[in-house]
Amino acid sequence: MILLMGVAGAGKSMQGRMLADEHGYAWISTGEILRVLVTGKRRQEMLQGKLLSDEEVIGVIDKVFELIDTHQEFVLDGFPRTVAQADWLMEQVNKGRFELTAVVNLVATEEVVVKRLASRGRPDDSPEAVAERFKEYEAVTRPILKHYREKHIRVHEIDAGRTPREIHDDILELIDNPEPMSVPTGV
Repeated sequence: MILLMGVAGAGKSMQGRMLADEHGYAWISTGEILRVLVTGKRRQEMLQGKLLSDEEVIGVIDKVFELIDTHQEFVLDGFPRTVAQADWLMEQVNKGRFELTAVVNLVATEEVVVKRLASRGRPDDSPEAVAERFKEYEAVTRPILKHYREKHIRVHEIDAGRTPREIHDDILELIDNPEPMSVPTGV
């Protein structure tokens, strides 16, 4: 599993799609899956930039993992978004459900994110929703990276303010020349 992390607009989906197209990997875009499967009031809240509960997101992702061959390389984009989700994911690695190839954090400034999201034109990319998502990322998701590092899981930081090809080439360098990735038990 190649884990792509970063704030909305950092380019996770672009990079996930490129990895899927060029390498034939399954690409699991959590955002796309949630936009398709979440309905009713929770959908309205999500469109306003609010995160779903850990239980809701884990439940959906768990079902997706049942649909793919997790023993083949795949790209996971946009999950985990909280430390609880990160722990659940590493528990799955420890159980042998899949292997962790790389954790890639696409680092983008708020200026880059606002520009990219404005060009997408999705209803959940309003300036208010973008600001809320960026705050949520900093407050809730960024601690995952620290948590992984504290558990001795290597997180690769990649500058996402460049062209998609430059970013992609950096990711390919990581996965084509991997350093051993170990996941301590009890994570």
